Amino acid sequence: MDPQPGANPYSAPAGCPMHQQQPQQTSLYGPEFAADPHRFYDAARTHGPAAPIELAPGVDATLIVQHEAALRVLQNPALFARDARRWAALREGAVPMDSPVLPMMIYRPNCLFTDGAEHLRLRKAVTESLARLNSSRLSRDVERIADYLIDQFIERGTADLLNEYAKLLPLLLFNQLFGCPGDIGDRLTRSMSAIFDGEDVLRANAELTECLMELVAIKRRQPGEDITSWLIQHPAGLRDEELKDQLVMLMGAGVEPERNLIGNALLLMLAGEQPGAPERRGSGMLVEDALDDVLWNNPPIANYATHYPVRDIELDGVVLKAETPVLISFAAANSDPGLTDARQTLSKGAHLAWGAGPHVCPAKSPATLIALTAIEKILNTVPDLSLAVPASGVAWRPGPFHRALVALPVRFTPTAARRTGPGAQPPAQTSAQLPDPYRNTSSAAPVTPRHTPEPAKKQKGWWSSFLDVFRV
Repeated sequence: MDPQPGANPYSAPAGCPMHQQQPQQTSLYGPEFAADPHRFYDAARTHGPAAPIELAPGVDATLIVQHEAALRVLQNPALFARDARRWAALREGAVPMDSPVLPMMIYRPNCLFTDGAEHLRLRKAVTESLARLNSSRLSRDVERIADYLIDQFIERGTADLLNEYAKLLPLLLFNQLFGCPGDIGDRLTRSMSAIFDGEDVLRANAELTECLMELVAIKRRQPGEDITSWLIQHPAGLRDEELKDQLVMLMGAGVEPERNLIGNALLLMLAGEQPGAPERRGSGMLVEDALDDVLWNNPPIANYATHYPVRDIELDGVVLKAETPVLISFAAANSDPGLTDARQTLSKGAHLAWGAGPHVCPAKSPATLIALTAIEKILNTVPDLSLAVPASGVAWRPGPFHRALVALPVRFTPTAARRTGPGAQPPAQTSAQLPDPYRNTSSAAPVTPRHTPEPAKKQKGWWSSFLDVFRV
């Protein structure tokens, strides 16, 4: 589940020395930053092209906030490495091992955290496996999952399109693309969600590793038409550990950004129906234009692409220390005042939401197709969607990396569910108003009679329940 106010996993305890050591404006965690990140970016620009930040208690870094400087870092792998084993503070034990940001930053042998020839070998395996995806089949898979999710709430007349739709759709889709059996997919969905939300990250990371290694073993014995099998079959000859970590990278680079892209674009389009909305917004806005607007102004991953200078490097008067984390603020770079002309036309080629250089996102086309299909499906299926709260009142989820809604409550005319498959029931929900999709047990589980010693059945997760409807 998403962190709630007062229970933010990034918050330092009251009286923590971190609050005295770092000015408040340098912290990229907590509700203040989430509520108005551009106010921070404007303040950060007073330092120059880069500014000191705190990603989480005890985790210091530098944030690049200028578009030109961001390109210089992204396009210069000889001076700015991606291998997190260079992170001096982590090697020396100065970073808390249970920090909520570590799962997104620690070294894994995948193409996101490697350099040089090793990066090229791993990236080639990933890009050539992704190239085998059929766009028509991908669209059908998205529509099928979307139909299933919409059926779970269409009779209510209310929904949370973030947690009941945008968040679940890419998680279930990656289970499909990876060829996951039911139990592995349920565990993968649960653990990946926990990592993104900063919940018990050590346990979640261990569960993620376990279920993906099981999946790799299954696919080595029984390959199929899925990304896992294609990676196994690739001439790069990936080891099991490498295979597991390419899958982690693909989910990490696909699930969180995708749900935020879908959620933020839906907010933009639905906000246009409310009084006082900017002229460029509205229900008549094309989905493609809404997606491009989000990539410019609310990029799903706002601050990431961690680099490590190989030596002390001066960047327009700012010294970037060797072996310290340097992050790119895609959001700040996109709002750089030096890009006025490009921003006026929302030039698709100028924003950095997909990254740049040798680590540019290899899945731009499928990611765009997924978001486009998901948004068109919900708008066409539920044509009278409207926000249930003022657009200015939506809450943003704290965290240093993403630009993510806490929820997107909507209302609409209730309609009979289409029941896209026979007899299957969705996972148990903990609340009639807001489902808790990642729990495995119901809060109102029936009591087994004494005379029936049979063990209680394990509660199905979302992926198992989907497979009960669509045997794929």
